[in-house]
Amino acid sequence: MELFFIVLLSLAFLVFTLIYGPGRRKPEHKNLPPGSFGWPVMGETLEFLYGKPEKFVFDRMKKYSRDIFKTRILGEDTAVICGPAGHKFLFSNEQKLFTAFRPHPMQRLFRSYKAAGGSPRPSAVRDDEPKTIRTPGFLKPEALVRYLGKMDSITQELLHSHWDNRDVVQAYPFTKSLTLTLACRFFLGIDNPERIARLVGNFDDVTVGMHSITVNLPGTIFYRANVAAGNIRKELRAVIAERKAAISSGRAPMGDILSHMIVVTDPTGKYMPEAEIADKIMGMLTAGYSTVATAMTFFMKYVGERPDIYKKVLDEQMEVAATKKEGELLDWEDMQKMKYSWNVMYEVMRLTPPLQGTFREALTDFTYAGYTIPKGWKVYWTVSTANKNPEYFPDPERFDPSRHDKANTFPPFTFVPFGGGPRMCPGNEYARLSILTFIHNVVKRFEWEVVDRKEKVEGDMMPSPQKGLPIRLRRHH
Repeated sequence: MELFFIVLLSLAFLVFTLIYGPGRRKPEHKNLPPGSFGWPVMGETLEFLYGKPEKFVFDRMKKYSRDIFKTRILGEDTAVICGPAGHKFLFSNEQKLFTAFRPHPMQRLFRSYKAAGGSPRPSAVRDDEPKTIRTPGFLKPEALVRYLGKMDSITQELLHSHWDNRDVVQAYPFTKSLTLTLACRFFLGIDNPERIARLVGNFDDVTVGMHSITVNLPGTIFYRANVAAGNIRKELRAVIAERKAAISSGRAPMGDILSHMIVVTDPTGKYMPEAEIADKIMGMLTAGYSTVATAMTFFMKYVGERPDIYKKVLDEQMEVAATKKEGELLDWEDMQKMKYSWNVMYEVMRLTPPLQGTFREALTDFTYAGYTIPKGWKVYWTVSTANKNPEYFPDPERFDPSRHDKANTFPPFTFVPFGGGPRMCPGNEYARLSILTFIHNVVKRFEWEVVDRKEKVEGDMMPSPQKGLPIRLRRHH
């Protein structure tokens, strides 16, 4: 059905082009980067979304410039800034030359990204999501360390209930359930398994729909995402109402982000509207769910294909386990001992980034690599312009965790899986702890092998194994 609508849209744009011609486009600014805007209206969106963003970028770097090129994707004139120098330039100029930008599908799915009248919110307001969780320090190490034991116990419980006494399991559905359970417990303070299970499929649809063509007709990706966002919003509004009642009666602990959002006021003394709380929480859950689950899943894939690497990870984790008493949960010091395991995870994220890239908006005209980008243009940043560049990573398709040893340093801003600068992912430490907790518990329990090493990876901006990554487990005795 989705393909039908794409073909239909393509035909419509072809007719539009034949009638109006590419020459009818408004006059271009001078000194723009090389590149192509593609078809009228649609631009190069189809190639970007359905031809793999990574391939899209590399093909144009070869054709136009390894530093910067222009395109039109998701309805916006866009400059793609490439490589470590581009990363540095972008991260060093946040809120000076750039501000955050959410593509139109995100704006429509997460309604608080727009003002009440439907137009995009001012840049200062659009940029406040990280402040919401950074200000009270929920994601700082000293706050996360208090949650680490609960993270460990939840991971153990789910591995026991879902994987113990099973021969073959699907890794991806499990990691999604695990990460959503962890996120719901951390952000919302809820750990109702039935309630969380109802949300998993909805979050899948929202994640895919965030980078899609905004055709809201039954059968399309965006339509499913819109329905799913409504379902999540409804469930979150119910959670918010329950929490407000508990706070009023003095029965609610105040250690989670939802409770903070409910009681916090702006400088004028106004509370955050429930609809905005629901949207912000939905955004945080989406970020803390899909990317972390993807990283865990591809750890299972790459390590399941490399017994030598598995053995090194196991040795490290058993050294950690040997220092623990029976039933004692992981603590902060344990996390610092998992250096090789985290190098393995870095290599997983280099080869298969959980998120391909993000967008910014130019606050003013600026010049980069000799070209001028006009105010209002969008800037696309992607990790892939460096991650698989043989100049920085020889034999880039080879899985080699030793690349991330201190002795094998590469230029600054080359490998930036969590971004950088003021807008570095605020949840990077949360992600590290949840991933390492999973690694510790899974390798202590199991050896495994990947059932189908040639399983197709679907999804472009956010990759996922087509069959859920079936693995064959062997329990340690």
